[in-house]
Amino acid sequence: MTREQQNIDSLGQFHRYIAEQKPLLKKHYERLLAGDLSRQQWDGCFQRNVVAVLEQAYQEALARLSALPFDSAAASVERGLSELTKQALAAFDGYVDEFLLFVVDRHRTSCALSNFPDEHKPDNTYVNEVRREIAARWQDFALDVNAYFLERR
Repeated sequence: MTREQQNIDSLGQFHRYIAEQKPLLKKHYERLLAGDLSRQQWDGCFQRNVVAVLEQAYQEALARLSALPFDSAAASVERGLSELTKQALAAFDGYVDEFLLFVVDRHRTSCALSNFPDEHKPDNTYVNEVRREIAARWQDFALDVNAYFLERR
């Protein structure tokens, strides 16, 4: 197997792994939300749980990526960005948007949250605040992925 084919195979495995994680994200969120509701900790549960789920997902994705056989020497680097980084991160296209749609819908249909308007129907300001926090976590994750590939050169 060529180095390039090895990278293609590893990227394929990584993309499949990320696709398989999407329903698990939702289940993880449901568990965290149920825990908050049982402890009557509604204030900030949308933000807290979204960030916690995605943080864990990014950590696990980096661990999965690190376990796959890549040959970074076979990948080009432009302006400090490995081609493998771009290809790996492409697995996340639409990932956060899909997850946030699920979470917002879950909150809007939750009877338990109906007495807490900020959590029951998160407004654009709140959702955008959460998106900014997610963006910071994403940036860290993307930099870690790129560092991983660059270090393996």
